[in-house]
Amino acid sequence: MIAVVGAGLMGAATAWQLARQGHEVTIVEAYDIGHKYGSSHGSSRIYRRAYADPLYVRLTGEARELWQELEHDTGAQLLCPTGGLDFGAGRDAEGIAGLLAAAAVPHELLTATEATGRWPQFRFDGPVLHHPDAGTVDADATVAAAVRRAAELGARVRTGVRVTGADIREDGRVTLRTDGPSLVADTVVVASGAWLPQLAAPLGISEPLPPLRVTQQQVFHFRRRDPSANWPVFVHKDELNLYGLPSGSDAGPLPALKVAQHDEGTPTTADTRTGTIDPASRHKVTEWVARTLPGLDPTPVAEASCLYTTTPDEDFVLDRTGPFVVVSPCSGHGAKFTPLIGRMAADLALGRTEPHPRFALSR
Repeated sequence: MIAVVGAGLMGAATAWQLARQGHEVTIVEAYDIGHKYGSSHGSSRIYRRAYADPLYVRLTGEARELWQELEHDTGAQLLCPTGGLDFGAGRDAEGIAGLLAAAAVPHELLTATEATGRWPQFRFDGPVLHHPDAGTVDADATVAAAVRRAAELGARVRTGVRVTGADIREDGRVTLRTDGPSLVADTVVVASGAWLPQLAAPLGISEPLPPLRVTQQQVFHFRRRDPSANWPVFVHKDELNLYGLPSGSDAGPLPALKVAQHDEGTPTTADTRTGTIDPASRHKVTEWVARTLPGLDPTPVAEASCLYTTTPDEDFVLDRTGPFVVVSPCSGHGAKFTPLIGRMAADLALGRTEPHPRFALSR
């Protein structure tokens, strides 16, 4: 039996991949499925192909195919195409365009004037990269669909159960201790998100983790002046490192755009985060929206917080040590890879593969 600790995006996807291959799976989740205490809640995350790194360009393509598989298997619509923009003095639009060209990813490199003519709700002052394959992913629906489908395929789902530690038995299996009944597993997939730094030692994970920094991030939702306007997702970088995407249902029934800083989060832990919005971030984001996005009313209509768990190089952690598979596709850009990470974690749990060197604990 394979135990999956954590039913956020990555744990849910891993359980789905294992269950559809006929393996015995038990999901152990400290809260309810779809809770809002970690990093996997909300109706809107960015899917994009534009990375300044050929590894991630390739992985986004593999993930796209698996999003389609997940949608087909669950009957849920999870990925919504919008197109995507990259711009700003600190965003190398030309360099990213070269990487997309090398990977045969459709894209256009536009002047500021050309881009403004197409998307007048933006103000551009330099080159703009557009790639039509970008879009949004519904995180809440993904977690719900993957867990539901895993259960239909035989997975057991234990919610409201907090893992407290583990003991490796003489036969090599693991006794997983919880605040309820313990369970015995051949392999334990640890997909606990922001709880990973504090859970690794009680579990007895012997291989050192890379430094993991947990921060509380805040997101802000702005009403669209023209509800019918087409808003692509975007990544912008100059003095601020920002992203934006359609809000989905997170801002209420009227169309809105979610805008947030990718960096400058408040250091915290999974159990001590306050949920209090940082007024300095609110001020920076709203001022930027007022300057750069004339298609939005610059007064937020909703705001929320979530957690990032970040490695120093922003690469993922995806490796096996003993009977434990450590799954932390983190650093604020992992959601788009969800079904692919589920497959990679399942392969590690089943002993089918070695970790990618960039994601290995030993790096």
